[in-house]
Amino acid sequence: MTTRLANPPTAPKAATSLRGPEVARRKLDRLAGTQQGLASERERANRRLAKLNEYLAIADGVAAALDKLSEDLFGGIVRVLEENLTRALQEVLEQPITLKVDRQYKRGTATIGFYVERAGEKEDIMRGQGGSVANVLSVGLRMFALATLPAQKHRRFLVLDEQDCWLRPDLVPRLVKIVHDAGRSLGFQVLLISHHDVAAFEQYADKIYKLIPEPAGVRVVEWSSDASKSDAAT
Repeated sequence: MTTRLANPPTAPKAATSLRGPEVARRKLDRLAGTQQGLASERERANRRLAKLNEYLAIADGVAAALDKLSEDLFGGIVRVLEENLTRALQEVLEQPITLKVDRQYKRGTATIGFYVERAGEKEDIMRGQGGSVANVLSVGLRMFALATLPAQKHRRFLVLDEQDCWLRPDLVPRLVKIVHDAGRSLGFQVLLISHHDVAAFEQYADKIYKLIPEPAGVRVVEWSSDASKSDAAT
């Protein structure tokens, strides 16, 4: 007897065929490229590390060389500033303070800062003195800067606008004296603008002008002690 199956079982599907050699070759090429890139990156990192190690090996020598360069460039200037401005501060303010200059060399640039010392203690020039230290220091630095410029290109004319603004009235004549003496010594013509009483200037100024506000503008009058006395008498 013959038996016929209505739906004969189908043969099992063959296992998924392996990828061809071309696919494997392309993947191998990609991995080789990645390996080469990582090797190049590692080589660059090693070179950077070597340079950093070289720098660290000479860092102390570089710092010492920069300190010497700073001293060569600014050592003499700093000493002149400290000595002369300390003398000016002590004469004007009558206080036992000493000007100090702080030099630094960072990122290829030399900078200087200022502070004062009192009995070995450091003080900010903008605090504790009501601005009077800054007044004297500003005058001294302006005069020093102008004195270092070539006279052939820069006229020795200095304008000081209210450089006595933070000084007590009784201290103003001392600052005026220093400006007068320094100007004569350096060959400067100095114009000093102030709101202090004229009497603070008459002993040292060559000429004094008063600016008198008027409805039509400002009237400029040359002042003299004799004229002032005659005006007061009338």
